Amino acid sequence: MSELSYLGTLFDRVTYLQNMLVAQATGGAGDNADYQVIRTELLGNPTIATMTPRCVKTNRNLDQFWQFIKFEYGTYADRRQYLWQEFNPLLEYLEKGQIHPAQQSISDVLQNFDSDSIHYAWTKALERKVRDPEGAITIARTILESVCKHVLEELGIDYNSSSIELSDLYKLTAKELNMAPEQHNEPIFKQILGGCSGIVNGLGTLRNKLGDAHGHGKHPVKPQARHAELAVNLAGAMSLFLISTYEANKNNT
Repeated sequence: MSELSYLGTLFDRVTYLQNMLVAQATGGAGDNADYQVIRTELLGNPTIATMTPRCVKTNRNLDQFWQFIKFEYGTYADRRQYLWQEFNPLLEYLEKGQIHPAQQSISDVLQNFDSDSIHYAWTKALERKVRDPEGAITIARTILESVCKHVLEELGIDYNSSSIELSDLYKLTAKELNMAPEQHNEPIFKQILGGCSGIVNGLGTLRNKLGDAHGHGKHPVKPQARHAELAVNLAGAMSLFLISTYEANKNNT
């Protein structure tokens, strides 16, 4: 079994990658398959990619890395020092648990709203954006659905929990929160709230087309990390808006 299966955090995987390259550069050997998996994960995250060591960005496999390091640095000591310095900024960033401010805001709200299920799903969606885009897209849709159902149940509103579509579920929730476009006269609010409905409909369709909840034909369209990033961020933003509106309405009653 691959060493990666035991590494639960990105910090652990980057540390493993650093140690792998040190071994490769000093007479040992690393796992090329693991190297490529971690490299893909790092470069697929726009924030992390900027801090990824250049030697990882420019070398697609361990053979290419070896050809680079053996000519660039003549001694084992120099190679170790180079790699430690190259990885230090990324490891410090991950060790401190720094994440995108928008993700932190959404995470805090979801945790306070329902820490047992919705926040857990949000955490899983963030983890899977790069390694499992299809799964992340499916979870993103589930998060938004769960928030809508939670709000409706808190308000005492009945709905068909077994067959209602996400678009209809959102329409019902939006109406109860006074977020439906037709409930407003100001054109800009009608436009923004109509756009929110479009986002939710799009997430539902995206999940049906690209998520892992349904079977696919002979030539399925495979989502990329950027598609999952978009789906997860949109679901998080819409969930945050729904929860914030619900909390504001509750405080005003």
